[in-house]
Amino acid sequence: MKRHAALIQHSREHHLALKLARLARFAVDSGSPEAIKQAAATVREQFLSTLEGHFRDEEEGLLANLAAIGQETLVQRTLDEHARLRALNDSLSNPDRALMESFATLLHDHVRFEERELFETAQALLYQEH
Repeated sequence: MKRHAALIQHSREHHLALKLARLARFAVDSGSPEAIKQAAATVREQFLSTLEGHFRDEEEGLLANLAAIGQETLVQRTLDEHARLRALNDSLSNPDRALMESFATLLHDHVRFEERELFETAQALLYQEH
């Protein structure tokens, strides 16, 4: 899927997010409390070093621009998912299988939503090529 230059870095970061979701899913599927604990430590580290900045950039740029043109439903869904992912990440300081599974599923689904719906809308409405 060809992305406008304004969205390319976000899409690259989504690839990293999907790798993180896959790591979390593998830990859950292993059933090993130790694997879940190790994956949670990696998730928490990567969340702070990568995902938090990614969320902030989207919120301050892309989402603000979409809200300004009336795309409140897409913007609110994105903000709600960011908030849920942040809360799950905080909960992973004391990880268990259910928390890790929720995080893995939500992160995967969130990235797919942004790529398929949010970014497609942004390209059509904000970044039209003339």
